Amino acid sequence: MPRLWNKTIEAHRRDVRDAVVATTARLVASEGPLSVTMSRIAEDSGIGRATLYKYFPDVESILLAWHEREVAQHLQQLSEARTRIDDADERLETVLRTYAGIVHETRAHRNGELAALLHRDDQVRRAEAELRDMISDLIADAARHGSVRDDVPPDELATFCLSALAAAEHASSKAAVRRLVATTVSGIRVPR
Repeated sequence: MPRLWNKTIEAHRRDVRDAVVATTARLVASEGPLSVTMSRIAEDSGIGRATLYKYFPDVESILLAWHEREVAQHLQQLSEARTRIDDADERLETVLRTYAGIVHETRAHRNGELAALLHRDDQVRRAEAELRDMISDLIADAARHGSVRDDVPPDELATFCLSALAAAEHASSKAAVRRLVATTVSGIRVPR
């Protein structure tokens, strides 16, 4: 097959896959994960059911693909926040602020049914480990600069930060999220 033809087919497959994932995410957000059927996804995506089944065997696999994409985007957002800043202290605070913002913004996705389905996946555990390692490295770097305590191992401080910032899910406003980040950061600073 000509190279152009292959690229066109690949782009078409990617477009169909993206449309199915986006439609499913929208339906789940409005109706709940247990209410969504493959027939409804096909109908709302504008594709035939047979075509849908060529891409995904069931609703759960579509949701896992959606969640994998969301997690990858969030990790990319955190990585970009980390690389934008040279100062170790500022870099740590920026990444923690970005993480808390993500937690706050995605709280609508955390209904019990959906979270139970999506968070049992190995991909989630790998992403959590990557996040914890990223924060731990940033903390170790800030500790070498003398602004973050070094009497507690960086991985323990990273666990503290991530646990504390999980509360951003329940924050009433962006201002509340900023205060939560400030409080968390003050907890890992060198004691005066």
